[in-house]
Amino acid sequence: MNLRKRQKATVEVHTSALNDIMFFLMLFFLLASAVVNPQVVKLLLPRSESGQQSTAQKTVTVSITENLEYLVEKQKVTLESMKQTIETYQKASPDLTLVLYVARGVSIENTMAVFDVANQLKLKVVLAVEPKK
Repeated sequence: MNLRKRQKATVEVHTSALNDIMFFLMLFFLLASAVVNPQVVKLLLPRSESGQQSTAQKTVTVSITENLEYLVEKQKVTLESMKQTIETYQKASPDLTLVLYVARGVSIENTMAVFDVANQLKLKVVLAVEPKK
């Protein structure tokens, strides 16, 4: 009778190829996140040939959707409560610039309502546009 212990086989998982894949995925997501602006609601913006990049350091984004919903930093607000919401951002940084994103087809009357709020708070306003192709 042979009662010797048998040698057990060792199990190994080779992960060198997985490391390369994880590195490329991490690099892709880092580059993709640098390009995307997370504070912007997806809108079809008006086009302009003379549009320039804003160089303002401290900004607050206000968006008007096609359904006439007003958003301040992606938070839905009413037109009446917009002034108080923007004032809280203005208290944190007095030299604030308001970046206005307006969907195509929104009437100028709704856009001017936001301009009126900015004028009451004595803020600079920048209208976001897409470049013409």
